[in-house]
Amino acid sequence: MEVIQEVDKETIVEYIIDGLKEKKGQDIVCIDLTSVDNAVCSYFIICHGDSSTQVSGMAQWVEYVMEEKLDQKVWHKQGNENSQWVILDYVDVVVHVFQKEYRDFYNLEGLWADGKIRHYKNEYFK
Repeated sequence: MEVIQEVDKETIVEYIIDGLKEKKGQDIVCIDLTSVDNAVCSYFIICHGDSSTQVSGMAQWVEYVMEEKLDQKVWHKQGNENSQWVILDYVDVVVHVFQKEYRDFYNLEGLWADGKIRHYKNEYFK
């Protein structure tokens, strides 16, 4: 019987953020929810793109990176139909890829402001 090695949450976060950076994700944020009571997961990762094509591409790239490099399949995904807001659920880490106007409207950073928010600089933007 093959034993599948468990990947720690921080490694998953790191690979997802690197994947989003590669596809020019903008304003990448990780919200650590581990100290928030009744949180739905341990981490939210949030970013946005300029178009539905870019949002879809970022989400697909994250799925590819997670499967190829960490052997992690997305548990649930939603939003690919219109790519305004795509959610990739990796159980402990949930990725939200938005078009900017939808990100501004739903304001997840404000809703989960009790968590520790970390911003990531994307080297692709100078």
